[in-house]
Amino acid sequence: MPLTLRKITPDDLLPDVEFAARRKAWRAELLPVKRLRRIELGPYCTFYFESYDTMLFQVQEMLLIEKGGAAQVPDELEAYNPLIPNGSELVATVMFEIDDPVRREQVLNRLGGVEDCFFVAVGAERVMSLAEGDIERTREDGKTSSVHFLRFPLEARHIAVFRDPATEILIGCSHDRYSHLAGLSPASRAELARDFT
Repeated sequence: MPLTLRKITPDDLLPDVEFAARRKAWRAELLPVKRLRRIELGPYCTFYFESYDTMLFQVQEMLLIEKGGAAQVPDELEAYNPLIPNGSELVATVMFEIDDPVRREQVLNRLGGVEDCFFVAVGAERVMSLAEGDIERTREDGKTSSVHFLRFPLEARHIAVFRDPATEILIGCSHDRYSHLAGLSPASRAELARDFT
């Protein structure tokens, strides 16, 4: 199936009993891929670049844990299908992971609007993030959410540069209170390039 049409359908889902039996092996198989798709940015922020495979596993997990049966399936597909890249983009769940609740509150209170400051640097060009529009991620008081869902729409020229191993690819944030850059390893780049048609 072309990447532009790749979505999870009810036919892709295993019954809970079958998934439970395969869950441990499936998770072990997916773990090396997820490691390559996980990029830390600064001291608190982590990008989890999503794919069809990561979202399929997530949907299966939600169905198993919540036990909603067939009635739950449409809601899960509506929530997770938009996070599957369409062949000309990268899609990431971006999380500010701070264990201490007091410190987390302090940091998030200073990062209002951060969802508009993330980018992928493809050579000399920055491709800015587009935040999922499901809910506002920065409150009126300036506090941002600890979780953001972001798309990075790439044009054909960006994808060509992304695939060129001689060009450096970075992810970054330009927020004045969280300005950080992180380079992609060759292995992570190769894994993320699988998202492109």
